[in-house]
Amino acid sequence: MTHPDPSTAQPRVLVICNDKIGKQMAGPAIRAYELAKALRPHVREVVLASVETDAEPLEDFAVVYYHIRDQRALKPLIARADVIVAQPQWPLVAAWMRGSGARLVFDLYDPEPLEVLEFLSDRGPLLRRMLDTLTVDRVLDALHDGHHLLCASEKQRDLWLGTLMAERLLGPAAYDRDPSLRSWIDLVPFGVPADPPSPVPGAPGPRERFAPQIGPDDEVVLWNGGIWNWLDAPTAVRAVARLAARRPQVRLVFMGAASAGAGRRAADDVRRVAGELGVLDRLVFLNSAWVPYAERANWLLGADVAISTHTEHLETRFAFRTRLLDCFWSGLPVVCTEGDDLAERVARDDLGAAVPQRDAGAVAAALERVLDRGRPAYAPALARAAAAFTWPRVAEPLVRFALQGRAGPPSRGGLVRRRPLHLARGLGYRAGRTTLNAAGLKDWPQLG
Repeated sequence: MTHPDPSTAQPRVLVICNDKIGKQMAGPAIRAYELAKALRPHVREVVLASVETDAEPLEDFAVVYYHIRDQRALKPLIARADVIVAQPQWPLVAAWMRGSGARLVFDLYDPEPLEVLEFLSDRGPLLRRMLDTLTVDRVLDALHDGHHLLCASEKQRDLWLGTLMAERLLGPAAYDRDPSLRSWIDLVPFGVPADPPSPVPGAPGPRERFAPQIGPDDEVVLWNGGIWNWLDAPTAVRAVARLAARRPQVRLVFMGAASAGAGRRAADDVRRVAGELGVLDRLVFLNSAWVPYAERANWLLGADVAISTHTEHLETRFAFRTRLLDCFWSGLPVVCTEGDDLAERVARDDLGAAVPQRDAGAVAAALERVLDRGRPAYAPALARAAAAFTWPRVAEPLVRFALQGRAGPPSRGGLVRRRPLHLARGLGYRAGRTTLNAAGLKDWPQLG
């Protein structure tokens, strides 16, 4: 892709992150940070806004922080921006964005309505219905308001195209402007750094973190993301317990275990299963803190194979398992559950092995095959896969959208109306938030 000379590119870009950006980051924060970095060479200015955090700040990018329950700090940033990149926002911020005249680029890489269905699967029906409704409202507002939409895979793109059609946004005017609709919704998957990984001196990897229980000759199976209830970490535990009967040097390490909410419940389930099998803190180890983003290479380079298991449901069908890309980047072969885009790539391109859901025996057998072949056997294919996902490369559609500058209201053509109850919920939320913000009540409970 050929970009204009940066000296003539005028837009000021605001990237809004709904998560916490610092040296320790989860997936949404990593994505916002990396996309902001990819935009920076091509535009006049990139401002990166993040929820307030106690984490140590980044050294290579200045971040503007806002309070999760009082987002007024975003308002002047929104007013100044020519282009705004964000995930779907709650109604008050969404209204500021609509009124700004900026070009709005909404990032739909996370199919959040499907995630919420699974995330709250153990909660009461009233709460689930309410949060599901409000989440869908936010996404539909983004589809109506956005000049451009981003998603992570062709499967996700099909999901959002179907939603656009159901909302009567896919009319003749939009189709005649661009029958492919790539100028409206295009792929920006998760990415990896263009530079190869290198260990951070003095920072631990899995062997250092859990020495002496994990020795230099042990084989490390790394779960290199969070433990969540829409994944299936217990099957990974059962598989390693089985494999250890004939391969006693195998060890399973979870790189990060959340301490709150659904993440805590999922981690507790892992501890329960590992305890019942007698392998907790002997063959199975949970790191209790998030590994700093810049230090993750120590863990990836210190492992022998990665593992990612999940059960089949809507979230896993449309999800994009972002942490698997770090495995490609670091040359770490993967054993993962079948059924999503990256699993298909793992199987097709010989990047490891894809296995049926909830089949501990199949997982154990796949881990053994990969360990027998060793990391070097997979290195060329993994390097080719990583090259296809470097951040500058995957961000090209976003750069193209951003360089179009300010836009004003989106032109969809035809009569498009939101449903009355949807509008009423949004107006009620905005009125309540404005009143409470004016009263200076930062810590009132809110959703999102």
